[in-house]
Amino acid sequence: MKMKKRIRFFLFPLVLLFVILPLSSTVMAAEAKVNLGSTETYAVLAYSTITNTGPTVIGGSIGGDIGLYPNTSITGFPPGTVEGTPHIADEAASLAQTDLVTAYNDAASRTPTMDLSGQDLGGMTLTSGVYFFSSSAQLTGTLTLDGQGDPEAVFIFQIGSTLTTAPSSVVSLTNGARFCRVFWQVTSSATLDTNSQFAGHIMAMESITANTGATVQGQLMARTGAVTLDSNTITNGICAAAATPTPTATPTTTATPTTTTAPAATAVPTTTAAVTLVPTTGTTELAKTGENAQKQIMIGGLLLVISGSLVFLLVSRRKNIQR
Repeated sequence: MKMKKRIRFFLFPLVLLFVILPLSSTVMAAEAKVNLGSTETYAVLAYSTITNTGPTVIGGSIGGDIGLYPNTSITGFPPGTVEGTPHIADEAASLAQTDLVTAYNDAASRTPTMDLSGQDLGGMTLTSGVYFFSSSAQLTGTLTLDGQGDPEAVFIFQIGSTLTTAPSSVVSLTNGARFCRVFWQVTSSATLDTNSQFAGHIMAMESITANTGATVQGQLMARTGAVTLDSNTITNGICAAAATPTPTATPTTTATPTTTTAPAATAVPTTTAAVTLVPTTGTTELAKTGENAQKQIMIGGLLLVISGSLVFLLVSRRKNIQR
């Protein structure tokens, strides 16, 4: 009878352990985003130069900053406009470049879930995962990223050489997928061809070029080279679900005194429609990082308690047998 009770006490923590472990792994997988650190507020970050041609608009509700470190050459503003703060070879830009290295290495170290080497991303529909290219990656047409109803879905692309998009190519986000959880780790350089519609954070080892009319919802960040722009719209907005069509709900003929005068006061041009691509409320990635850490600590503590109870039961059982 005593032996049966001991067995029950021994099996109970084991059952708990096997129930909790899958749950903890699910939480960890859902939160496997890349921590961008202080780069979060930068729409454009470069190492050598930032060059612009035409009426490029750089902005976003979370951060329309541009940064350059260690060099100081930024040209083409105006005619380009920056809604955030320029950081030119200052302490903030230096820290952002350091955090970019950390984020780049994090994305590069993830275990791939699928090898897409030699395949064109155009026409594909991909769900959350880590996608590997042994050399260059090409996007012709439309790439659909399907969040499957999970706003925490993460998409990481590891590209062994260059990333190139064809003219008018599109990265489409569906079913809860969010641009702020799409990461492009490019071992060489990235080129977005004319009128491409791109989404996600590009972290290139070398340079990034956005040709005429290309739009980006996310960030362009170059570790050792330049960022070259030409009549682009780059929006680095708050990470929130994409299905909030607030800009189309307000016709241009209605009187909106406060919302139209605010951009003028901050020297934002009338062509800043890209800022409305993202909602004005949401949770930043830095806040999400803190929440994720708390969950992982709680899970770790619970597993530690269970492990301790197992050890205690085993020791007490051995003592009883010796008696």
